[in-house]
Amino acid sequence: MGAAPDVPVDRSLAETFTASRWTQGNFLFPTKIMVSAQRVSRVKSRLFGSNEETIPMSKVASVHIKTGVIWSEIVIESSGGADPITSYGHRKRDAQRIRDLIEQYQAQSHG
Repeated sequence: MGAAPDVPVDRSLAETFTASRWTQGNFLFPTKIMVSAQRVSRVKSRLFGSNEETIPMSKVASVHIKTGVIWSEIVIESSGGADPITSYGHRKRDAQRIRDLIEQYQAQSHG
């Protein structure tokens, strides 16, 4: 028997958080953070295509939130030594929800 095929990402099971268009680098194509039980992804659309960074949930080492008056910056660091996922312009409650989801999914996988 051959290797099992890769299972496609079911984005309907991921929660998506979109940065505000009024913040740094988000005017035309706002950054999206998608959190699922398997991974955290940052998707930045461009005129032609998109750029996606992904960290498997098991490799998320820490989540840092810097809050301003209205918007927050979120930094998700990997234990694998890869560059962290950074996103600007999220509402405070969205940044906190991202952190809470990551903690919840990590607790489920360890429990």
